Amino acid sequence: MNSIKIDEHILLDPLRTEDAAEIFHTINTQRSYLGPWLPFVALTQELSDTQAFVASVVDAPEESREPIFVIRYQGQFAGIVGFLNTDRQNRKTEIGYWLSEPFQRKGLMSRSVKALLQWAFVTMELNRVQIRCATGNTPSLNVPRRLGFHFEGIERAGELLSSGKYADLEVYSMLRDEFMAKDPSTDQ
Repeated sequence: MNSIKIDEHILLDPLRTEDAAEIFHTINTQRSYLGPWLPFVALTQELSDTQAFVASVVDAPEESREPIFVIRYQGQFAGIVGFLNTDRQNRKTEIGYWLSEPFQRKGLMSRSVKALLQWAFVTMELNRVQIRCATGNTPSLNVPRRLGFHFEGIERAGELLSSGKYADLEVYSMLRDEFMAKDPSTDQ
């Protein structure tokens, strides 16, 4: 899997073992910012927790490996974006993401997700991509809305947050035909 250069400032690098320390440092120093919406933050207490996550991705068998990328902005670690729960038989996947607080409001995530849509629909030939975000998590919700995803509805009590409360999830999707119609650079 190769890096995806979005522009002179934004690069998506495939997740590597060496990224664990930067990821853990970001989680550990931004718990109050990331924690309310990302249940894994409370479970990530030691560098070894992040190393175990990275190893689970990097060491997964090729046929089941999920593409996960580190977002770098001007060479600095900014966040994570990637596929999860990919169903190859039905040609669909979900995109998950999180972004470090100092890198918010720069368009990084919208541009990163758009690049992954291109990869999902053109390179992987998938038919459906979905994004699920907790209601109330406006920065995350703005990504599928900005990119023209279709709002499908609410998955009630879809995610257990670290607060011990369940969050409803807004479900958005985009189909291959919709993406191809919106982006003329994808002509096939």
